[in-house]
Amino acid sequence: MPLRIEDYALIGDCETASLVGRDGSIDWLCWPRFDSGACFAALLGGPEHGHWVIAPAGEVKRNKRRYQKHTLILETDFETAEGAVTIIDFMPIRERHRDLIRIVCGRRGQVPMKMELTLRFDYGRSVPWVTSLDDDTLRAVAGPNMVSLRTPVPLKGEDLKTVSEFTVNEGQRIPFALSYRASHKKLPEPLDIESALQKTEKFWQDWISRCTYNGPWKESVERSLITLKALTYHPTGGIIAAPTTSLPEQLGGKRNWDYRYCWLRDATLTLLMLMDCGYYDEAADWQNWLVRAVAGSPDQVQIIYGLAGERQLTEWEVDWLPGYEGAKPVRVGNAAADQFQLDIYGEVASALHHAREGNLPPNEPGIELEKTLLDHLEKICQKPDKGIWEVRGPEQQFTHSKVMAWLAFDRAVKSCERFGVRGPVERWRKMRETIHEDVCRKGYDPELGSFVQAYGSKCLDANLLMIGTSGFLPPSDSRFQGTVRAIETRLKRNGFVMRYDTEEVNDGLPVGEGVFLVCSFWLAESYALLGRREDACKLMEELLAVRNDVGLLAEEYDINEKRLVGNFPQAFSHIGLVNAALRISDGARAERRGR
Repeated sequence: MPLRIEDYALIGDCETASLVGRDGSIDWLCWPRFDSGACFAALLGGPEHGHWVIAPAGEVKRNKRRYQKHTLILETDFETAEGAVTIIDFMPIRERHRDLIRIVCGRRGQVPMKMELTLRFDYGRSVPWVTSLDDDTLRAVAGPNMVSLRTPVPLKGEDLKTVSEFTVNEGQRIPFALSYRASHKKLPEPLDIESALQKTEKFWQDWISRCTYNGPWKESVERSLITLKALTYHPTGGIIAAPTTSLPEQLGGKRNWDYRYCWLRDATLTLLMLMDCGYYDEAADWQNWLVRAVAGSPDQVQIIYGLAGERQLTEWEVDWLPGYEGAKPVRVGNAAADQFQLDIYGEVASALHHAREGNLPPNEPGIELEKTLLDHLEKICQKPDKGIWEVRGPEQQFTHSKVMAWLAFDRAVKSCERFGVRGPVERWRKMRETIHEDVCRKGYDPELGSFVQAYGSKCLDANLLMIGTSGFLPPSDSRFQGTVRAIETRLKRNGFVMRYDTEEVNDGLPVGEGVFLVCSFWLAESYALLGRREDACKLMEELLAVRNDVGLLAEEYDINEKRLVGNFPQAFSHIGLVNAALRISDGARAERRGR
C-alpha cells in the first residue's frame, strides 16, 4: 500500500516532477515530460510497478524532512540505533539531459543502507533490458526510453530490479545519479553532482528572490510560488494543473482524473497570481503559449491542451494498475478536453488585461486572438455549458459561467479605455450590460437571498463567491453578502467549504467527495472583501494547518479521515492560498483584477 498523499514531497526540473515519500521511496516519475508514461508508478499500485527507494536497512527511530530554504531541494533525515543519515533529493534544471539526483549524507555513526531500483516504463507495464557497462554505471532500455544509473556503491540484479547494500559513515556523501535520454541516442554524460546541486540551489533562490509579497504568510506564499513554478513546463510556458493522475477525490471512489495538462483556467489563474507577486516573465511566456495553443478557428477552442498545445487528449484506462488504495479506474488523458465551458473566455481576457496593467510589452497576436475569441463569445454566451467543475452530467446555464462571460467583455472594455486597445468597444459595453442584467435576473434567487449554481436551481456553488472577487458586484451589495451567508450556512463542513453538495447536484458521478480547498480560500478572500478580517485570518490559519509537513496541498481534504485527497500537489489549491494571502494582507494590490 502506498503512503498517504500528504507523506509525499515534490521535486522537479520544470519539465517533469517526482513524488518522494518520507520513507525514502520515489513512487511517481514520468519521463521525459509531465504527461509521459510513468517509469515509477508505485503511487497507483505497488513496488512492482516501479519505484526507487534509498533508506536505512534497519529500524528508523525518527524521521523528518524539509526543503532547503527557498528551493525545491528536499532533505530527509533518518535516525537509527547505528547513527543518523540525510538524503538530499533534487532534479537539476536541465542543461543537456534529464537527471534525478540523490545524495546520501552520513551525519553520525555508521548506518547500513539499502537501495532498490525498479524501473517499469509505460505506467508500470514495461520491464527494461538492464546492462552493466562498468563498475559504476547501469543502462536500462525499453522501447524509446533509456535510463542510466551512476553510483560508486556496488549494484546487483535481483528479481528484475537493481539492489544494493552499503554503509554510510559520518561525513561521507554517496551520490546516485539517474539520467534519462531517448534510447536511440548516446548514453548521458556523467554529471558533476556537487556543481549541479549548487546550480539548482541558485536557480530556485534567485527565482523566489523576485517575489514582491512581504505579508504575514510570507513563508507559506513562497513555498506555494515555488510549487507553482515547478508545475510550469519551461520549454513552452505551459502550466499544468498537477503532476499526477488518478489520485482519488474520494478514497476508494471513481472521481479519478488526469491533471497533467494545461487548463486555460488554471494556467490563467496561476499567471494572474504570479503577476500579482511580480513574475512577469512567466506571463510573457504564457501569452506566447496561449497564442500557439488556441490558434485556429475560435469554435475549436478547448479548455485543456497538452504541454506544447496538443489537442488530442484521449481519455483511456490503465487497467493493469489497481489505483491508489484501490481507487479505480486509473485514467490517462482527459475527456473534459471536449467539453464546452464558457468561463475560460473571461479568465483568458482577465489575464491579458492584467498583463497590460503590468506593463508587459504589447503582444499583437494576443490582441487579435482576444478580439476573435470575444467575437465568438458573443455568439455562444447564451448557451448552457459544463461549467468550471467539468460535470459529466447535463449542461446547464451555470451562473458562474455567465459571470465569467461578463468578465471577458468587462476586461476587454477596460483594456480599450486604459491602454488604447482597438476594438468594437461600444458593442462590448452593450454585451457586458446585457449579461450583467441576465445574471442578476436569472441567477439570483430572492427567496434564498443568494445567487444559485444555475438558472432556475435552488442549489449553491462555492464559485459564486467570485461574484465579489471578480468585481461583478461590489462587496457592499446585499446580494453578494447574502450569497456569502448562504454558502457559510449550506456548504461549510467542519469549517471547510464544499464546492457544491453532490447529494443535490447531478454531476453525472457517484455521490461523495472531499472539500475543495480552493473554495475555502475563496471564502477567506470574500471575508477580507467584506471587512471580516478576523474571520479571514482564522480561516486562513485553518487551511494552512492542513498542508503537509513541507507545505504542500492536494486538491481536496477529507474532513472525516483528516487526509488530503485528489491530485497532488494541486495548482488550484496553491493559487487559492496565495490569492487569499494577497487579499487579506494587501487588499489594494489584489483588488486590481476586480476593477
